[in-house]
Amino acid sequence: MEELANINWGLIAPLIVVQAILMIVALTDLVRIHATNGPKWVWALVIIFANLVGPVIYFIVGRKSS
Repeated sequence: MEELANINWGLIAPLIVVQAILMIVALTDLVRIHATNGPKWVWALVIIFANLVGPVIYFIVGRKSS
């Protein structure tokens, strides 16, 4: 628990907020969009478990071009 006291939360908190916002926006888009490049459940796992990079990968690769 002593390690948590030594963390500079002023630097970490914005990253956590950005990650949460990206994840929420990507999952919302995934639910609303009709076609993706691959199964939706795979993209949901990528978005959730790949942390900050997962939502970015989804927006670059996962969405089908209309």
